[in-house]
Amino acid sequence: MINKIVLMVSIALASVISILGALLYLYNLISVEILLDLIVFSIAIALIPSGIIDYIYIRRIREIENRIPDFLQDVAEASRFGMTLADAIISTSKGKYGILTNDIKKMAGQLEWGVPVSIALEDFLERTRTPLTERVVGTIIKANEAGGNVSDVLSKVAQYAREVQQLTKEKYSQLGTYNVVLLISFGVFLVTILILNVQFFPEMIKSAGSITGNVASNSIASINVSIIPYVKLIFAAAVLISAVGDGIMAGVLKDGRYESGFIMAAALAISGYIFLLLLGGV
Repeated sequence: MINKIVLMVSIALASVISILGALLYLYNLISVEILLDLIVFSIAIALIPSGIIDYIYIRRIREIENRIPDFLQDVAEASRFGMTLADAIISTSKGKYGILTNDIKKMAGQLEWGVPVSIALEDFLERTRTPLTERVVGTIIKANEAGGNVSDVLSKVAQYAREVQQLTKEKYSQLGTYNVVLLISFGVFLVTILILNVQFFPEMIKSAGSITGNVASNSIASINVSIIPYVKLIFAAAVLISAVGDGIMAGVLKDGRYESGFIMAAALAISGYIFLLLLGGV
């Protein structure tokens, strides 16, 4: 929810800056170079804040889900010695589980004060809500209410959580190949612009300067040379559009969420624009 609000505010601020820059350019108050600077700055404002918040959020989720299997397995082992689920959780809370340690201790404190296991687990879920914990905690609550051998259920749930983590890692590894392809395609696009600036445009200017003869030929050459700045401006726009598109697509391929690609999109846009500035392409 917070990330959506930040994204909306960032986009609104970026839109204001871009529109203001366009108006100043139309009234010849700023140059096209400054207009492009403002557009790149707007892209950074629109994407980076939300991207950072999303990165922190996803990192927290992954840390929680990486610790869940160890916690469940330790609770299962403790319950095998005849402990109730509540006692097993209290005993296990003395261990170290990274980002989950404080939340587990809070849950154990609730159980020590006589809070029912189901309520303590639901409160734990509210504090550490992730897709995996929702499935795991819901299963544990139902198994505890049904009675029977809870330790076996916990062991199977811990095994399931580990398998989910393994499958997720394999998926990220496979999809990483597609992200490399996107980066390579963006690099090829920049190399193409480099070749045009280093070889094609200088030859066009050289040919225009060496043309002699009729007025028509000189006129055509003049027209050809005059369009070079506009072509370079088109290249700049294409680089920014390609950078943002490739970055967001990388996020979608990574985990199905476009927010995951915001930082990469901003990084590609800024690096591509710096490349054009160093090249003298804008």
